[in-house]
Amino acid sequence: MQTLGLSDSTPRTEGRLKSLFWPSIQSASDVDYLGAQGYWVCAVVAVFSFVFSAIVGHTIIGAFVLLFYYLGGVGVRDRSRYAAAVVLVLFVADMVASGPGVVRVLIGALLLYNLRATWIAARWKPESDEAVLPPRFGETWGDKFADKLPMWLWPKVRVLYYVFSACLLVFVAIGLAAIILHRVS
Repeated sequence: MQTLGLSDSTPRTEGRLKSLFWPSIQSASDVDYLGAQGYWVCAVVAVFSFVFSAIVGHTIIGAFVLLFYYLGGVGVRDRSRYAAAVVLVLFVADMVASGPGVVRVLIGALLLYNLRATWIAARWKPESDEAVLPPRFGETWGDKFADKLPMWLWPKVRVLYYVFSACLLVFVAIGLAAIILHRVS
């Protein structure tokens, strides 16, 4: 594959921490890398949210939250600004309702920078040969989950995710209003 100019290890123009907390884009490889990174951040948040919900006995709610964050990550992988924004909004609403903690604030910061990276990646369209996104490989399980599955799944569930996330946000807003009213009275 090297002779064709294809490689599964695309060079990044910045380090991992910088790309997590203050990403910039200088090539199509950066766009692809930020999408994959955003997908994994959302997938990890989905799994941890489900596990903690299951521990406290809210398995059904945890399953909905898992689905919400995971599909949001699939949208982020395909540079959906809406998916990145709604994931951040729900996480911040949950943090307001249950109280901030050090880990939650760090995850919230990651999701905020994830939104920024998605916004930058969605707008990136230079007029050069470097603008062509690298091919998505499916050689390893990680590649299949981060590259192939989102590319196949997002067009099929995008509209359903919009409806599902809007309903979930309304439900959370009503719950937050009830919590705030209870604390005030």
